[in-house]
Amino acid sequence: MVELREQIARHSRLYHQLDAPEIPDADYDLLVGELALLEASYAALVPIPTDSPTQIVGGAASLAFAPVVHREAMMSLDNAMDPDELAAWGDRLTRSIMRSRDVAATADEFDERVMAVRYCCELKIDGVATSLTYADGRLVQGATRGDGRVGENITENVRTVGDIPTDLGPGAPAWLEVRGEVYLPRSAFEATNAALLAAGLKPYVNPRNTAAGSLRQKDPAVTAQRQLRLWSYQLAAIEGGPTLHGHEESLRYLESLGFPVNPEIRVFDSLPAVLAHCRYWAAHRHDLDYDIDGVVVKLDDLALRHQLGSTARAPRWAIAFKFPPEERTTVLRDIEISIGRTGRATPFARLEPVFVGGVTVETATLHNEDQVALKDVRPGDTVIVRRAGDVIPEVVASVLSLRPADRGPWQFPTSCPCPLSTALVRAQGESDTFCVEAGCPFQRDQRLIHFASRGAMDIEGLGERTVGLLTEAGLVADPADLYALQAENLLNFEGWGEISVNNLLRAIEQSKERSLAQLLVAFGVRHLGPAAATVVARAFGSLEAITAARREDLGSLEGVGPVIADAICAWFERPSTADLVMRLRAAGLDPQAPVAPSERPLLAGRSVVVSGTLEGFTRDQAEAAILARGGKSPGSVSKKTTAVVLGVDPGASKAAKAAELGIAILDEAAFVHLLETGELPEG
Repeated sequence: MVELREQIARHSRLYHQLDAPEIPDADYDLLVGELALLEASYAALVPIPTDSPTQIVGGAASLAFAPVVHREAMMSLDNAMDPDELAAWGDRLTRSIMRSRDVAATADEFDERVMAVRYCCELKIDGVATSLTYADGRLVQGATRGDGRVGENITENVRTVGDIPTDLGPGAPAWLEVRGEVYLPRSAFEATNAALLAAGLKPYVNPRNTAAGSLRQKDPAVTAQRQLRLWSYQLAAIEGGPTLHGHEESLRYLESLGFPVNPEIRVFDSLPAVLAHCRYWAAHRHDLDYDIDGVVVKLDDLALRHQLGSTARAPRWAIAFKFPPEERTTVLRDIEISIGRTGRATPFARLEPVFVGGVTVETATLHNEDQVALKDVRPGDTVIVRRAGDVIPEVVASVLSLRPADRGPWQFPTSCPCPLSTALVRAQGESDTFCVEAGCPFQRDQRLIHFASRGAMDIEGLGERTVGLLTEAGLVADPADLYALQAENLLNFEGWGEISVNNLLRAIEQSKERSLAQLLVAFGVRHLGPAAATVVARAFGSLEAITAARREDLGSLEGVGPVIADAICAWFERPSTADLVMRLRAAGLDPQAPVAPSERPLLAGRSVVVSGTLEGFTRDQAEAAILARGGKSPGSVSKKTTAVVLGVDPGASKAAKAAELGIAILDEAAFVHLLETGELPEG
């Protein structure tokens, strides 16, 4: 317990005072949770008066700033890590409400009371808790949370945050304290890091730490450059203003005064509805341009809140439902090299298995030689691993305090790990390293895996393991060989029966029906993605015409350009390509592009964004329908967007952006009408 308290105190100081945490929030929560369990089991070993981290809010204020004593403590929140913990909190809350009213209830009456409670739900912004104080409508003080009682005076810095009003205008209350979360938008964070990398500098670790460091700069001019934003989440104190009864009502009042209030705030009458809301945002957290790590659930009734009060560190009337962590620490066993279909050598980490982002991760990307050197990660290090949504897991940084003393910097290998051991080459001015041996078996296998992938020929069952079996047995060396496979070739594999063999052969045969654009993607031509492949397929109509196309004709196509045109021509000029195309045609693959749009395509010059699941279209089919009518189907909403089609479970940020810009929002029926007529529905 003593060791845990020391560890937690150290990590708390790194996080709250130095803005330089070594471990993710999830790992910190696990340490605190372990200590809390021990303290509950061995109460005699808990210090009295307690100075345990389980009872402390935040961290001590930095001496670099003048101290600010909060009129009302800025508390922390208890966490619910799963539905059972959320339900247990709801039961405690309802029983406390009944006790506060001196009500003794039967089980049925208790259930009825549970249903009567109103819960206000807010997204839990991953930023910096900040207190803003106004006198007669003017901003007079900005402060950090600090240890909950004493924070840091950052008034001049918060004045530079564009979202924070400095003058509330006529009719403002005589005294007002507002609390909110200062955060850095993900887009601003990525742009900042891109600039740092371009300058050869070390990037920031995450938006939250960057926001904290920016807000606590001694020079407000530096803070002003960081594009910080604010979401208000609490009216902490008011004098000379209206009487407010509910939390949602108080937030709407703040909004009327000019404070930014998150648009995703919702009020529910039952915990099942609250849980559904939490699950929705756990699945859609990456639709937003800012980081969230949970949903804060609060009792809406302000009078009841006052009656329920707080523990030493957290209010009884609120809880944070935490999402599965997207960052965890684990041990980096080794750094290895993978060879892609183009020969690019990519370093990746072999990890002690760790549960992060909803899955168990054993490998993570390290991008390239420069990134490994910049992050200075070494085998044996304890590292922070991040997996956000469907993004490939990556190693973010090492925990330097835990690095073994005998570990030297990792060196990029000089030869390919394949049996040929070809020398690896890195061209001057390039960040990537390549194996330039065309016969490299690793490249061969990756080309086949790509050919069969979902975005290309979509051959179900032809994954990495199966490709490895086929190439090792000498049955397949390139994509054309797939179409020559016979059942007797495959039945010799251990564990393969007639059903699995027939399923694979059927999937290979069905792939002959794929579009010309999909075949172009399957070829793996460098720089040629699905959008450009669709443009090329529509423009030339057949594989034969593309093979004979001139660079200037390809380069003149919108969305193609000279770089892609050069890559296409260079690929088709290879003797090996000519042989492959000839054998594919002999096997029955010679797809033709769909008929080009009419002279007056219905959606020419218009941009339609599709979000969510549609009943009558897959995502690819909806995009193809738009493109076939001369339109564009980008992945994001902008001022140039004509309409946004919303299916089931659409991206919240796209819907909000469309509403903000006044862009037409269509359901599936309206989308079909648009495809058939080129007209937006009236109203």
